Amino acid sequence: MATAYDFSATTIDGDEQPLADFTGRALLIVNVASKCGFTPQYAGLEGLHRKFGDRGLAVLGFPCDQFGNQEPGDEAEIKQFCSLTYDVRFPMFAKLEVNGDGAHPLYRWLKTEQPGVSGGEIEWNFTKFLVGPSGDVVKRYGPATEPDQLAGDIAALL
Repeated sequence: MATAYDFSATTIDGDEQPLADFTGRALLIVNVASKCGFTPQYAGLEGLHRKFGDRGLAVLGFPCDQFGNQEPGDEAEIKQFCSLTYDVRFPMFAKLEVNGDGAHPLYRWLKTEQPGVSGGEIEWNFTKFLVGPSGDVVKRYGPATEPDQLAGDIAALL
């Protein structure tokens, strides 16, 4: 049986990152976008990173341009936007697809583990998956769920 730690992804700087590097930590995996109505959630995600990072949480941001072309930039532009606008310090990854034939294997697995309300597809930007320290998906949250609403669930895992 797979866990989140069995996957890897390309970082926003172009390096391959095995998620096994986060083994034993809780993960909050989020497909993000820079030009979305939910983009201000970057601030809340960074807040969770700062509040719970030392206690064992890793927030992981995965830019995706599959929803209304709301992540049109390249990795350098995304990185600069996140840094300058929201002082993002949590790990960011290269753009990927979350739905369809080109969906990244991590997202195929996440959607199998927690299909959500739309038959397994990701509905929009800022869909969040909470993964426990064992690497299993604990819960899926919709895009409208604000990051601070996850604090209780995160604290219970740590």
